[in-house]
Amino acid sequence: MYNDNEKLSKKIFLFCFEWIESILYTIIFTIFFVVFFFRVVTISGASMRDTLYDKDRVLIYEFNYVPKSGDIVIIKKGNMINSPLIKRVIATENQTITIDYKRGQVLVDGEILYEPYIKEENMYIHGDNNDKWLFPVKVPKHHCFVMGDNRNNSLDSRFESVGFIENKNIIGKAAFIISPFKRIKNL
Repeated sequence: MYNDNEKLSKKIFLFCFEWIESILYTIIFTIFFVVFFFRVVTISGASMRDTLYDKDRVLIYEFNYVPKSGDIVIIKKGNMINSPLIKRVIATENQTITIDYKRGQVLVDGEILYEPYIKEENMYIHGDNNDKWLFPVKVPKHHCFVMGDNRNNSLDSRFESVGFIENKNIIGKAAFIISPFKRIKNL
């Protein structure tokens, strides 16, 4: 028979083993979840200021993601893009977009887009798509129209080198700023 000390030792051992087992399962689940559903991206550039800054690290949700207006997305290389971009979805397939440079407004399906996140009003940018496109323009099926929040310093769908973005070229939605520590927040 066991004496009291042996029983206590066995209980402590089982208790510690259960805790270690729980911690290991949590770590394995977290790693699996992050690997298959999320990705961490470091922001490069000023096109999303004042929402995102250069060197911010952002958690991206990528599993089965479908773009929605207002979402901040990561776009992989494509069209004539040499590196990934981060932009805001302004319009999705079958929506009509108009940019009124005189008033500094963006309209989607005839409605003025409420954009409290932009750094400054849209200014007319000469060259590229702006001289070729006649607004309004309809977004093709399986595509979206994206723009940076820092409109006057953003390479986005207004330019021929970017144009409409195919949904398959969108990696995922920016969900959360994870660093620097003072900027941690939901997006």
